[in-house]
Amino acid sequence: MPGSTYKIIELVGTSEKSWDDAAKNAVEAAGGSLHDLRVAEITKLDMTVENGKVKRFRARVNVSFRLEE
Repeated sequence: MPGSTYKIIELVGTSEKSWDDAAKNAVEAAGGSLHDLRVAEITKLDMTVENGKVKRFRARVNVSFRLEE
């Protein structure tokens, strides 16, 4: 049986609530159009600031999915 091939893409999810929600939003949005998602890796966390207050949390996420044969 031959091995599988996977593609990795980078996503940025956002949330006004938390980094966890930002990462979850990115993965779930990708799941709406990509099939066979396998692994999600958070690579960077940051936030936007307005007037000295945190406005939005952002999570950069690498997601892998299996390519159809």
